[in-house]
Amino acid sequence: MGAVMGSLVGATIGFIGGGFQILRAGPGPRGAMATLAQYMISSGATFGFFMSIGSVIRTESLPHARDEQWRAAYRAAGHRVAIAQRI
Repeated sequence: MGAVMGSLVGATIGFIGGGFQILRAGPGPRGAMATLAQYMISSGATFGFFMSIGSVIRTESLPHARDEQWRAAYRAAGHRVAIAQRI
């Protein structure tokens, strides 16, 4: 999910930045569409790559023993645990 969101945000930023660069300096020898596509693809790939790494790091699951310790501490604080048990 992080890769998809990062790619879409990166492509949008590439569209804005690439469009501004084309308006400011001209499209170059390959034309406006190819230059804009290059900006969008490179920006989308870069940002998507870093967002996917961040999403993998963020969603690493806890070991089962740590998960149970967390639930016990949460219950001890007086909160309800509405998380389904692992199988």
